[in-house]
Amino acid sequence: MSQAIFALLAEATRDTLYMVAVSALLGTLAGLPLGVLLATGRRGELLAMPLVNRVLGAVVNATRSTPFIILVVAIIPFTRLVAGTSIGTSAAIVPLTVAAAPFIARIVEGAIREVDAGLIEAAKAMGATPFQIVRKVLIPEALPGIVLGLTLAVVSLIGYSAMVGAVGGGGLGDLGIRYGYQRFMPEMMLAVVAILIVLVQLVQSLGDGLARRVNKRIRTA
Repeated sequence: MSQAIFALLAEATRDTLYMVAVSALLGTLAGLPLGVLLATGRRGELLAMPLVNRVLGAVVNATRSTPFIILVVAIIPFTRLVAGTSIGTSAAIVPLTVAAAPFIARIVEGAIREVDAGLIEAAKAMGATPFQIVRKVLIPEALPGIVLGLTLAVVSLIGYSAMVGAVGGGGLGDLGIRYGYQRFMPEMMLAVVAILIVLVQLVQSLGDGLARRVNKRIRTA
């Protein structure tokens, strides 16, 4: 492959990393508190808000039920409102974040629900407030599961970022479609797929290692 192709691959990889990193960060900022509310907001739970919990759950389910490529097209007016355009890597961050936030919220909800109820009761007996229990008991105890879930979310975002290339989102997906498919350059398509595989492997290894580090049960074994 020529230097021009290497330059295109490098630029597309940089764009993909930019889209995934920013959308993962924004999705986590939105999904973490949402997941905590979903896990603790039911009737009889720590932060009981049954009506709010049902509404949030319905919104999360609706977003997660929508296929990503349809979601990208459906929220184009919102994307234009936020990013000023619906084309390019910065615009692609909007649908990626909208897709990531509810996914991460369900991951956080699941991880928190696995925390031993005895720990919560012990914290209540010691006089901890609900927010102290969330901050000092639930999130630390659920952290290994949350980290593994976030790893899964980032891996999914890498796949989604390639998908937005079909609608002008830029990055490796856009490169693979424009050069690998439309200009019939199989070597470009193979290079794009190879880079995506390497990115996923790196993210998965990093996430697995980080989850082991924050897992107190493994460290004390």
